[in-house]
Amino acid sequence: MNNINSIQWPDGKDFAFTVFDDTDWGTVANLEPVYSFLNDLGIKTTKTVWPLSNPGKPEGEGSTCEDKEYLDWLLKLQQDGFEIGYHLASYNPSKRERTIEGLEKFRSLFGHYPYSMANHNLNTEGMYWGSARLSFFLTRLLYNASTKFAKNDIWEGHKPGSPYFWGDLCVEKIQYVRNFIYPEINTLKACPHMPYHDPSKPYVKKWYAASEGSGIKSFNKLVTVQNIDKLVAERGACIMYTHFAAGFYRDGKLNDDFKKNMEYLSKKNGWFVPMNTLLGFLEQQNGPKTLQTTERLGLELSWLAAKLKRGRTS
Repeated sequence: MNNINSIQWPDGKDFAFTVFDDTDWGTVANLEPVYSFLNDLGIKTTKTVWPLSNPGKPEGEGSTCEDKEYLDWLLKLQQDGFEIGYHLASYNPSKRERTIEGLEKFRSLFGHYPYSMANHNLNTEGMYWGSARLSFFLTRLLYNASTKFAKNDIWEGHKPGSPYFWGDLCVEKIQYVRNFIYPEINTLKACPHMPYHDPSKPYVKKWYAASEGSGIKSFNKLVTVQNIDKLVAERGACIMYTHFAAGFYRDGKLNDDFKKNMEYLSKKNGWFVPMNTLLGFLEQQNGPKTLQTTERLGLELSWLAAKLKRGRTS
């Protein structure tokens, strides 16, 4: 593995920055202004989708690709250089047959299977989610104790024999899956192994980490002028996890701090590319990475420590 400070970013850039936007609550009305702003700044990111709606169930979670206005906007976003990612088949649990339908719908709409994905917390078909994210007795015990066992062994996407199993499809069709999230702007510093394969989780081809920014407050807490300067000085790479529908555009305007900080970021000599491009470059630079036992333990303990300190374990 190369020292992260020695990475030579393309085109003489000093650092890399992108965002992985979970689609929850997203509509054209609350997302288009955010993405128009990013596009004007030249910051290309990854926006996830749900390909399918669920008949008979409310769509309070946000729009899906079955909404024509929303789909038309997504296709334009893709043409503008943004990556379309995957947040599972829909906003409610999907059994295997529905997951297959969702993957095929995604391919038919966007021209390929998803390059990258993240689990949706509410969906039983989540891949290695909850306590299954962890591989050791100690780390699972700490996690389960902190969540009062509410998230123990309830996600089934990786369990052969479950009606929600789709692990064989995940490893075949999807390149990158998100796991740990850290309160560190330099995601690559927190997880220098990414993208990596974890032999203890064979149904995921490669994992990546992200930096905490789930809503407007946590995003603005991490993406500050001071932290941006830190990221540049470390020649690092940031993958921000967020929900752009969670308060970034409200009452007819973009959040002031978000706008100010992203404008500051855009003026730096950064490589602003979607997830698939960034992770593909890291893999090309460092070669295929298979996680070793000590490396896995280190990632799990550092993630747990951060989550427990902040009182969050999702």
